[in-house]
Amino acid sequence: MKFMMFVVSDPQPDSEQDQSDIDLWVDPLDASGKRVIGEVLAPPSDSTVVRVRGGKVLTTRGPFAETSEVILGFDILDVENLDEAIEIASRHPMARNGQIELRAFAPWDE
Repeated sequence: MKFMMFVVSDPQPDSEQDQSDIDLWVDPLDASGKRVIGEVLAPPSDSTVVRVRGGKVLTTRGPFAETSEVILGFDILDVENLDEAIEIASRHPMARNGQIELRAFAPWDE
C-alpha cells in the first residue's frame, strides 16, 4: 500500500524542538525501499494558489487559508498496511514536535 505522509507543524508541540538527525529516520527507509520519495517544502509565504472560475485562471500568492498549522514536507511510503505506516510515522522527529498525517492512495477506477 502506498501512503502520502504529510509532515505538519503544530503550534503546541509535545516537547522543545527536536534536533534529531532526520537522516537517522530517512536512510534506513530509503535502503529498505519503504520510502519512495520525500521533500521539504518552501514556506507557505512562497506558495501560489491556482483556481479556475468562469473559465479564467486566478492565482493568489502566499497562503490561501489562515491557519497556524502548515505542511512542511511530505514522504511517500510503500508499506504492507496502515499499521506499518503508523509505526514508521511515529519514529519521524516531527511526530513529537508537530504532527504526521497519513493518507492512503485511493485506487483509480479503470
